[in-house]
Amino acid sequence: MMAKNKEPRPPSYAVSVVGLSGTEKDKGNCGVGKSCLCNRFVRSKADEYYPEHTSVLSTIDFGGRVVNNDHFLYWGDVTQSGEDGIECRIHVIEQTEFIDDQTFLPHRSTNLQPYIKRAAASKLQSAEKLMYICTDQLGLEQDFEQKQMPEGKLNIDGFLLCIDVSQGCNRKFDDQLKFVNNLYIQLSKSKKPIIIAATKCDECVDHYLREVQAFASNKKNLVVVETSARFNVNVETCFTALVQMMDKTRGKPKIIPYLDAYKTQRQLVVTATDKFEKLVQTVRDYHATWKTVSNKLKNHPDYEEYINLEGTKKAKNTFSKHIEQLKQEHIRKRKEEYINALPRALNTLLSNLDEIELLSWSEALKVMEKRPDFQSCFVVLEKTPWDETDHIDKVNDRRIPFDLLNTLEAEKVYQNHVQHLISEKRRVEMKEKFKKTLEKIQFISPGQPWEEVICFVVEDEAFKYITDADSKEVYARHQREIVEKAKEEFQEMLFEHSELFYDLDLNATPSTDKMSEIHAVLSEEPRYKALQKLAPDRESLLLKHIGFVYHPTKETCLSGQNCMDIKVEELLANSLLQLDHGRSNLYHDSANIDKINLFILGKDGLAQELANEIRTQSTDDEYALDGKIYELDLRPVDAKSPYFLTQLWTSAFKPHGCFCVFNSIESLTFIGDCITKIRAEASQIRRDKYMANLSFTLILANQRDSVSKNLPILRHQGQQLANKLQCPFVDVPAGTYPRKFNEAQIKQALRGVLEAVKHNFDVVSPVPTIKDLSEADLRIVMCAMCGDPFSVDLILSPFLDSHSCSAAQAGHNNSLMLDKIIGEKRRRIQITILSYHSSIGVRKDELVHGYILVYSAKRKASMGMLRAFLSEVQDTIPVQLVAVTDSQADFFENEAIKELMTEGEHIATEITAKFTALYSLSQYHRQTEVFTLFFSDVLEKKNMIESSYMSDSTRESTHASEDVFPRSPRGGSLDYNYPDSEDDAEGPPPYSPIGDDVRLLPAPSDRSKYRLDLEGNEYPIHSTPVNCHDHERNHKVPPPIKPKPLVPRTNVKKLDPNLLKTIEAGIGKNPRKQPSRMPAAPPEDTDQSDNYAEPIDTIYKHKGFADDIYAVPEDSQNRIIKVRNSIVINTQGEEENGFSDRVSKSHGERRPSKYKYKSKTLFSKAKSYYRRTHSDASDDEAFTTSKTKRKGRHRGSEEDPLLSPVETWKGGIDNPAITSDQELDDKKMKKKPHKVKEDKKPKKKTKTFNPPIRRNWESNYFGMPLQDLVTPEKPIPLFVEKCVQFIEDTGLCTEGLYRVSGNKTDQDNIQKQFDQDHNISLESMGVTVNAVAGALKAFFADLPDPLVPYCLHQELLETSKIVDKTERLHELKEIVKKFHPVNYDVFRYIITHLNRVSQQYKTNFMTADNLSICFWPTLMRPDFENREFLSTTKIHQSVIETFIQQCQFFFYNGEIVEAPNPVACQPPPSNPVQMVEPMVPLQLPPPLQPQLIQSQLPADPLGII
Repeated sequence: MMAKNKEPRPPSYAVSVVGLSGTEKDKGNCGVGKSCLCNRFVRSKADEYYPEHTSVLSTIDFGGRVVNNDHFLYWGDVTQSGEDGIECRIHVIEQTEFIDDQTFLPHRSTNLQPYIKRAAASKLQSAEKLMYICTDQLGLEQDFEQKQMPEGKLNIDGFLLCIDVSQGCNRKFDDQLKFVNNLYIQLSKSKKPIIIAATKCDECVDHYLREVQAFASNKKNLVVVETSARFNVNVETCFTALVQMMDKTRGKPKIIPYLDAYKTQRQLVVTATDKFEKLVQTVRDYHATWKTVSNKLKNHPDYEEYINLEGTKKAKNTFSKHIEQLKQEHIRKRKEEYINALPRALNTLLSNLDEIELLSWSEALKVMEKRPDFQSCFVVLEKTPWDETDHIDKVNDRRIPFDLLNTLEAEKVYQNHVQHLISEKRRVEMKEKFKKTLEKIQFISPGQPWEEVICFVVEDEAFKYITDADSKEVYARHQREIVEKAKEEFQEMLFEHSELFYDLDLNATPSTDKMSEIHAVLSEEPRYKALQKLAPDRESLLLKHIGFVYHPTKETCLSGQNCMDIKVEELLANSLLQLDHGRSNLYHDSANIDKINLFILGKDGLAQELANEIRTQSTDDEYALDGKIYELDLRPVDAKSPYFLTQLWTSAFKPHGCFCVFNSIESLTFIGDCITKIRAEASQIRRDKYMANLSFTLILANQRDSVSKNLPILRHQGQQLANKLQCPFVDVPAGTYPRKFNEAQIKQALRGVLEAVKHNFDVVSPVPTIKDLSEADLRIVMCAMCGDPFSVDLILSPFLDSHSCSAAQAGHNNSLMLDKIIGEKRRRIQITILSYHSSIGVRKDELVHGYILVYSAKRKASMGMLRAFLSEVQDTIPVQLVAVTDSQADFFENEAIKELMTEGEHIATEITAKFTALYSLSQYHRQTEVFTLFFSDVLEKKNMIESSYMSDSTRESTHASEDVFPRSPRGGSLDYNYPDSEDDAEGPPPYSPIGDDVRLLPAPSDRSKYRLDLEGNEYPIHSTPVNCHDHERNHKVPPPIKPKPLVPRTNVKKLDPNLLKTIEAGIGKNPRKQPSRMPAAPPEDTDQSDNYAEPIDTIYKHKGFADDIYAVPEDSQNRIIKVRNSIVINTQGEEENGFSDRVSKSHGERRPSKYKYKSKTLFSKAKSYYRRTHSDASDDEAFTTSKTKRKGRHRGSEEDPLLSPVETWKGGIDNPAITSDQELDDKKMKKKPHKVKEDKKPKKKTKTFNPPIRRNWESNYFGMPLQDLVTPEKPIPLFVEKCVQFIEDTGLCTEGLYRVSGNKTDQDNIQKQFDQDHNISLESMGVTVNAVAGALKAFFADLPDPLVPYCLHQELLETSKIVDKTERLHELKEIVKKFHPVNYDVFRYIITHLNRVSQQYKTNFMTADNLSICFWPTLMRPDFENREFLSTTKIHQSVIETFIQQCQFFFYNGEIVEAPNPVACQPPPSNPVQMVEPMVPLQLPPPLQPQLIQSQLPADPLGII
């Protein structure tokens, strides 16, 4: 019962594998394959199959537990599933015969029966017998799996008879068949199933197999299975067939022929191999190892299947082959890379065709090895060949292995390289030849298409040789050259016609008439016609040039980095720093000098005589002077000595001064030459800056023989030489003396040396002594044109090489100071070196005592700019013209240079100016003395110049009360002064045209006489008509030191005073009444302490006046005169005919004119433009009427030349004071409909203006879009927060905040430091408030798009035209809401800050109006190239001003405030392009026709189309 309840175990069968066995004699050298068949069946995996099994064993192995002294082996068992799914277990026994390795006879065992009888046994027994695996197991059983034969005994259920059908080894198949037959008879007796296994069918002998089949066919139920243990073919089939015979319940076995079974098995192997190879090919690194890869793949079914079928060894071999292929592929690619890189290396090392054309490859290799760049292209390996070294793995080393060059491939590359050089040389030659062909074709014009030219060159040899791409490339290069040249020549032509542009009305866009006039004049020029096919580019260049006229800054300078202002700043920064550093070293201890080193220079023993005289007056070389004892070290040297220069300055003797003694004309001349040589040695060679600062003193020796004859001549000549050399002269004192030198002379000379040493010390002293450095006696402006073909060093060398040159006050980067003896005193002369475009801002509104106008005699444009500038200079100011060329020979060899030098000299003669020439190849003309006469002339006229300057200002103030035009909306603005303080060494705002840190002359910023330009600067508005352009070019004017004593007035325009007299005389019945003026304020009201106007209540003031005080220049007695409300008060009261009298009589005196009215050359140039565009006017009449009054025409004002009859073609609104010419009036009337028609044309879309980047370093913060710098949590950029916080914490009350520019270097450092560390503290940097304010403005200026979006500008302008204030503000509020949220938050933040700044206006003097002037260009980013934009700048400014004033209303829902600042917020003009008020119609007497003027006013007040 127990047995029935157990689960049935699978049936178990024991199969005995038998066959030919025995000694080698019996079975031959090898067995019949019994062991291999058993091995493949029991352990079918390839790795577990052992093809070699031996039957020759030692006695020990035979007695081991595996063999166990038996002649049979237990192979183990296999569990097999049949087709019906029933499992069975098959135990496999191999009957063999083991041979003793000693006797080579069968081992003795317990069963002594012969093999045939033993093999047929059906019962086997062997206690503890272990399963056999392989031969290596014997003796090492513990290292292998140990499995015992079940219960030590087995009953055999069937027999598998093995017959070897291969070509046996020393064995006859018939003998085997006979043995099998006997064995079969014995097996048959057991009545057990038998199957014949034909083994080794992979090496089958066909007739052997047929004999086996014949043998089996003769037996009953005997089946033959064709097997191959090596390829695992039909092995399992023969055992399965035997089991089926033993188990009758199983179906009849299906026997498959060997070939069919083999094909099936091989197909299985091939499929598995393909899958495995694909698996292996996923490995792409030839450094991979089998161990690493097999571990990764061991669980992959394709890997396992292949391992089972073919084994690990084959798998590893397959993997190794793949790795080797990868490596070879890598080597091939590296070799290909090297071969491809070889041409580049050859181009580097062997680029000279002439050198290698005839060299063999081996010779070329030797040449390459000697090149310095050889190591950078090639690498010489210690081991070769290169592909067997680790160099193949150095993928980052692109150098070519040198041993690779010994291959045929490398030699072929070299040959191709030589041929390429030959063909390239030919190609280049042909391209250049074709280029020259193009240059010879004169009709090729800039912008001409290639298609129009190709027909003229098709027969050219060079064109045929080169490719189409090359020909187009050459033509494109030729076009670039001629276009660039044409553009440069066009630009040069525009400069040559400077007079044509510098009379533009800078308050409005150029009128159509003016543009037509410009085109009419320029169209006659070939350089204008040359760009006919590039008309848009030509127009762009013209507009760019006009834009530069409107906004002449060094940033917009058309010469770029060749701008004179930039070059001057760089040169002065380097030269003056080195000069001052040298002096500071020399005179560091000179303040309390105790020892004086003197060099005494004389001729014929005079030096020694003077030294002896000084020693006579000394005690032990100690000299008493003014109560102090000085030790003297004297070095007398004869001037005739050829070594006097080497004796002058040694390391042991550094003289403080040099006494130059003379007693005759000959010795004086000789001394003068010696001093010149000494200075030339110091300045030309620049060997020693100390020598250049050496002070000289001329001493006249007494003439004991002929006193009365020679002494006056010597005295006069000595004084002249001293003036020329800028050194003191010590005369012979009055009276008769027996000795050549007097004690008084020596003491005077020593005092001069001490004074010179002290002066040099004071110049470099960091603390100003005696008087401020800005207190210059004369202020000279030197003008030069940008891009002139000479170095800045040449024109500045007369000053920089002078021993009296020093740096100007801090912030004056374009200025230097000269200390020169002029007349009897030492004078301080401030020289400011500017470009012409920057000088325009200085010419009219600043006190300048003289101009040095430099031009290049090689450049017509330079002369043209000089003429344009000089024409508008007042004729009271001395002028020095300087022509620059290479040498004097140029005058005789070059006609163009001769013409320009002659013209310059002719102009100088006409205006009574000085003229000189500087030669770059000459050293003499670089001396300061070249300008000495000019300085003397300026000094003589100083008082007259200053009086004229003051009189002109007072006269303009008086004329302002004539109220010809309505008041400007800003007429009530208060006046403020912004003088420099000693504590503030920072320069003006960065939009000053003269330089970033340059301030020529500090002066008041009078709002009533200043107008806003496009960058937020203020420039003067004068009482002149709309077209008075001579002063309104002064866009960016730095504040002057010497302020004009102007009576504040409304912003009005005046007519020519002479014309007014004529008009008033003609009116008669309705005379104009002069507005009353306020009486002069008493002297006690004068405020002497404050340079700023106090914002007091203006209720007590007259409508047109402000209660401001102006300092005027010192008079000849150094007395300060102050003016109040046009009444000048002499505070000293010492002059009988004081300044007040001069002012009151100024209208009766001759008014200053312009140089263009004194020079026919200058005047004729302007007249020539008139002739070109107005052929119906008379040249003679035009010139004559500038000097005499003619019938029907009125004399114009010299101050306002555009009202002068000289420019009678200026009719209509452009010049309302004229004209009576009916023809000209008719022309104007004819042009009017055309203007109206053009007004209807749609305006061009304003393009985005991108100003030049001010930074010279890369930044990941500044210049980035605003959206990239903020987050929802922090909507304000961190840099803006830091700057605003710093300003509000430390400098909210700083005077001129946001107006006075900070130091540019500090501004850059703030941004650079923030770039590196966003957490930096501005307080720790020690920078000024103005520097932080400048850095904040620079942040907004660098944004890619302005804070106020361009798309809303037009809406803002249109809204500003709304007259009703409340409606206007609400409309503006709605527009602000359209801002991008990021822009809105930042705009609100910065406007709120500016509002807080404006609330402190009483201390910082920055009202909302002033702040808007400084900030609107930064926030709105003006487009300087848009002509239509130029007339709306004031409206833009008023928009920002309104935002600042009404900050609470716009952003915090506050109430509308009324005039929070002293400056009332006036609504902007209704016409967005109207920058000046329209004229009041005048009742003009005949022959004037006011109706012609009046009719044009409503349509187009300014003549702007």
